[in-house]
Amino acid sequence: MKRVVTLGEIMLRLSTPGFNRFVQSDSFDVNYGGGEANVCVSLANYGLEARFVTKVPDNEIGQSAINSLRRYGVVTDHIAMGGDRLGIYFLESGASQRPSKVIYDRRYSSISQADPSDFNWEEIFNGADWFHFTGITPALGDKAAALTLEACRMANEMGLTVSVDLNFRKKLWTSEKANEVMSGLMKYVHVCIGNEEDAEKVFGIKASGTDVNSGIIDHLEYEGVAKQLMERFGFKYVASTLRESHSASDNGWSATIFDGEKSYLSKKYHVHIVDRVGGGDSFASGLIYGMVTEKPIQEALEFAVAASALKHTIPGDFNLVSPSEVKALMGGDGSGRVQR
Repeated sequence: MKRVVTLGEIMLRLSTPGFNRFVQSDSFDVNYGGGEANVCVSLANYGLEARFVTKVPDNEIGQSAINSLRRYGVVTDHIAMGGDRLGIYFLESGASQRPSKVIYDRRYSSISQADPSDFNWEEIFNGADWFHFTGITPALGDKAAALTLEACRMANEMGLTVSVDLNFRKKLWTSEKANEVMSGLMKYVHVCIGNEEDAEKVFGIKASGTDVNSGIIDHLEYEGVAKQLMERFGFKYVASTLRESHSASDNGWSATIFDGEKSYLSKKYHVHIVDRVGGGDSFASGLIYGMVTEKPIQEALEFAVAASALKHTIPGDFNLVSPSEVKALMGGDGSGRVQR
């Protein structure tokens, strides 16, 4: 069984019921999620051994976050307990021309204050094949950035494949700080994943001829972005999701990956969105699954896009689909007919 390790923050998600606005709501729906945690849940659902590394407070809320992962088969043996709090984010789901909104309340969360002594990376990476992190974790502060760097170094020393989802979050840090920190991490990365905004906001590399706000995507421009990223950092693969944002409710969804010689383009799905949070994470996990199980690159890409298309139909952060459901959609069964 292939083993994948992810490092990141799991948060308490408080979302307004249905499509209510914050000012309308007198209650919130409770879920847990976060970039790398979402990836881990997907990989566990696909039958891999998925280990999630983080730090949560030693109280009932921290334990509830751990339980949310255990429920889906994620290995939580290396989660440290301590610190003051679990990070929170509030979500107001948009619809039609009204965008979704996220408000963070995560400062001084346990993982952002974690010390190197909280984790034994040799033990954590023992027997593992792949390590994944995102740009969100080092954005949590200098201690989290140092922790991410240590993990990347050890993963390289122990021969793991390392992937990153750039995941730029302007509410967490500036482009200048992101460029400084992420550039130092990229030399350890083999597979880089991002979207149309990430390469520009983090590294100043823009896909010309593209305007996602008006639904204009030129996938050929992404090959130029991928080449520049490879020249700068030496990646083996660069993948990018291609989201055509027609509205908050309806998107075009596809992806591309470049291997240094050839660009691959996936099938495009027209997605009517139930919950788009975690869509990028479900793409990353699908791509990792395809690559770590040594599928041909086109097949790995198609699996990732189909899996993430399905995620947009599922409330909550986690993508709760099976490989057979993903493969059915890959095969063209997107009718949505009742399964009896």
